[in-house]
Amino acid sequence: MLKRLSIQNYALIDQLSVDFKDGFTTITGETGAGKSIILGGLSLVLGTRSDQSYILNKDKKCIIEAEFDVSRLSLTSFFNENDLDYESDTIVRREILSNGKSRAFINDSPVSLKILSDLSEYLIDIHTQHQTRSLIEQFYQLEVLDQVAETEDLLSIYSSQLYDYKIAEDSLSKLLCSKAEGEADREYKVFLLDELNTAKLHSGMLEALEREAEVLQNVDQIEQSLSMARQTIGADDIGVTELLRQVKLALTPIASISSKYQDLLDRVNSSLIELDDVLSDVDELEGTVESDPEKLELTNTQLHHLQLLFTKHRATNVDELITIRDVLSKEVQLIENIDQAIADQEQECIEAKQALIKTSNQIHDLRDKVIPSIVAFLESNLKDLGMPDAKFNIILEPTEQFLANGCDRVNWLFCSSKGGTFQMLKKSASGGELSRIMLVVKALLSRHQNLPALIFDEIDTGVSGEIASKMGGIMSEMSRTMQVIAITHLPQIAAQGKTHFKVYKSNERDKTVVQIKALHPEQRIKEIAGMLSGSVLTEAAIANAKELLN
Repeated sequence: MLKRLSIQNYALIDQLSVDFKDGFTTITGETGAGKSIILGGLSLVLGTRSDQSYILNKDKKCIIEAEFDVSRLSLTSFFNENDLDYESDTIVRREILSNGKSRAFINDSPVSLKILSDLSEYLIDIHTQHQTRSLIEQFYQLEVLDQVAETEDLLSIYSSQLYDYKIAEDSLSKLLCSKAEGEADREYKVFLLDELNTAKLHSGMLEALEREAEVLQNVDQIEQSLSMARQTIGADDIGVTELLRQVKLALTPIASISSKYQDLLDRVNSSLIELDDVLSDVDELEGTVESDPEKLELTNTQLHHLQLLFTKHRATNVDELITIRDVLSKEVQLIENIDQAIADQEQECIEAKQALIKTSNQIHDLRDKVIPSIVAFLESNLKDLGMPDAKFNIILEPTEQFLANGCDRVNWLFCSSKGGTFQMLKKSASGGELSRIMLVVKALLSRHQNLPALIFDEIDTGVSGEIASKMGGIMSEMSRTMQVIAITHLPQIAAQGKTHFKVYKSNERDKTVVQIKALHPEQRIKEIAGMLSGSVLTEAAIANAKELLN
């Protein structure tokens, strides 16, 4: 239930705080007194959009805070899922800054407007005159059936199955498109793949071919250089090896004299060993070098072919060509196996559709089953509201379409007079009749919904007298199991409230502000008498007010 509402610096409200009680609460006030402003403030704290035009004093921020008793609701999982601290007395707060930006909090934890709006759906149901028109909408009419039939779990299953079915159908559509496109360019893709496979691509291929081509193009120079190196190192008389041996012979006699000479001799020996290795490698390499024009031509051809592939596929290296080849291979394989893939996907669609049909049939049966009880409840209660001849015919028709909430279409047909014909609600019910029908629908739903608070904003439009008294009685009856707050212009309803608040305007410091106060018994008498007779309180009006209150 709503325990407290505090509003600061909002519209014509400077500062306002009101404590609410359980049961039936009525709120009255002259037209333009500011009742809608208070309701607007409550809507803001529950997550509706805001802007800086709401701020009374532009130098300060607007703060709206509401406290709810949520102890009877199963909201622990909601708080855990959104990483919020659970409190049985939960406080939601909205702050609107002077630049129009706003912040939202739940138990002092900052939250997004979406989380705030999601929570508000569990906390309170605000019914305005505009929402009465929703009664003529098929979606709302179906929602009433679902609340009474308790189809929530089945609708959740249906929603999940509908998602799976749409995914399956989308996959099938893509496969069919792929087949149509694939058959058109299959031969070209196979040609491209064969061309890439023929190239025998592997990582590092380009660099290896370039090195090989470099060697083959310079065979004569390599042979000449290796031959010169061999002769220079190994010539019998003047070769580097023979000269080093002479240096060795020169140093050997003095090596024992000093370690310095021994070091020189060791270094010469090392050089001789290394030079022998070099000569051996030169001999070996010289034997492997030979002119091969055919191999050079093949290597150049491969390099040229790679460059053509780079240009054709807009690649910069062999690794990119390998990736393109692998993708083409999968595409060709898919084209070749697509008929089987389509058959498998078609079977998946059939199974998903069968599951949907089964669940939607179960939902339809539950809805259809509760229609007689809904019709009986509406007609019985509307008799007490001055509509003794009101009759309903709720038509529920299954369709072959998978809609967001099942496969049914519903139409509430209404007849308000004896011998009349059934017509759609929007054509056959007046504004006052719609208000009474909506009240009865809310009374019906209150038996099936776990809402802690319900606010009616002038649902009594178009009625008066005894009918208004009966409407107040229905709201009072509903308040036995939930908190009901009614904003009303009718004394017959205002008098039935367990608690009565009055909204009024006052002038403070050269400005008009909205205030609200709880009325004690004597004030209630005067307020209700004023609603009966106007600004002049007559004895008859006061007596009437006392009678209504008693």
